[in-house]
Amino acid sequence: MINQIGENAGLVWKALNKSGRMSVKELKKETKIRTEKDLFAAIGWLAKEEKIDSAEKDGEIFFWLA
Repeated sequence: MINQIGENAGLVWKALNKSGRMSVKELKKETKIRTEKDLFAAIGWLAKEEKIDSAEKDGEIFFWLA
């Protein structure tokens, strides 16, 4: 389980590095991570390492590299 979260975190980081600020929907589509649960676990990993920032706008959450 931990290995999968780490691999997904790498996918999220690469997508953000390539595209900049992205919504949850955009990240899920770009990374092809199957579930939002898995996506948010990866985001949590990156947040714990202080690798990403986030903000909410009009009810949608956006992420970008710190």
